[in-house]
Amino acid sequence: MTRAMGSHQSARAKTTTWLTPPDIVQALGPFDLDPCAAPSPRPWPTAGRHIELPADGLAADWSGFVWLNPPYSHEAWRWLAKLADHGDGIALVFARTETAGFVAEVWGKATALLFLHGRLHFHHADGTRAAANSGAPSVLVAYGEPAAARLEQTALVGSFVRLRGEG
Repeated sequence: MTRAMGSHQSARAKTTTWLTPPDIVQALGPFDLDPCAAPSPRPWPTAGRHIELPADGLAADWSGFVWLNPPYSHEAWRWLAKLADHGDGIALVFARTETAGFVAEVWGKATALLFLHGRLHFHHADGTRAAANSGAPSVLVAYGEPAAARLEQTALVGSFVRLRGEG
């Protein structure tokens, strides 16, 4: 199973591994687990425990507070379904709010959202920032109250939307 970050920049990209900008992880962390981590050596940690290929993070047992930047393909929804079932973490995905996967796994299950203002610049596997932006808007998706609180209290610039739970 392929689990890289997806081709954020374009169909001409020479890689499918794109790292989350470190300021996002720092603003929302610490995280206990990244089940879809970039390969080692990675320029910065995203969590205390990383699962990377060839291990299957989707099949692994998850524990603690999870950071998830899933593959940007139809497979993303399987990862979000698992995070929703786990109920404790934050995912970063494109804000494609009208898609069937978004309706089912985000609108139907998430606790809160933070629609990030502007477009992200992901990073190459060596940590250098990509020249082009991601090409689409991004959203942080919280599952569980602790995750929702982190999104609501972060200094990241975006629009917070509570979907269910306290608030």
